[in-house]
Amino acid sequence: MSGFKNFILRGNLVELAVAVIMGTAFAAVVTTFTGMLLSAIARATGGAQPNFDDYAPGGIEVGPFLTSLVAFLILAAVIYFFVVLPYTKAKDRYFPTETPGTPADVALLEEIRDLLKARNGDV
Repeated sequence: MSGFKNFILRGNLVELAVAVIMGTAFAAVVTTFTGMLLSAIARATGGAQPNFDDYAPGGIEVGPFLTSLVAFLILAAVIYFFVVLPYTKAKDRYFPTETPGTPADVALLEEIRDLLKARNGDV
């Protein structure tokens, strides 16, 4: 029983559960935002929402694919500009990467080497 308890209370499992719940909720937000953008496009063009479902050149029904592709591109743009880009900027601002240079352990070893050389008169 303790193994099961350890499995349930393990941090990765809880983090994964939270991620799935948050992802599901966020998916609903992005989906409704995509629908809102499609409505805005329809209003701006004076027609109905972009829907290519009836488009079938040469009898090949590519319309549903084109509709899904447009919705995907809008969804990808929303995710990139409203999630990925702000996250990256905030991460760089609050958690900057270390400046390139000699790592601290290598610098310490070089200092020890130089001190040993100086002590032995090898300079």
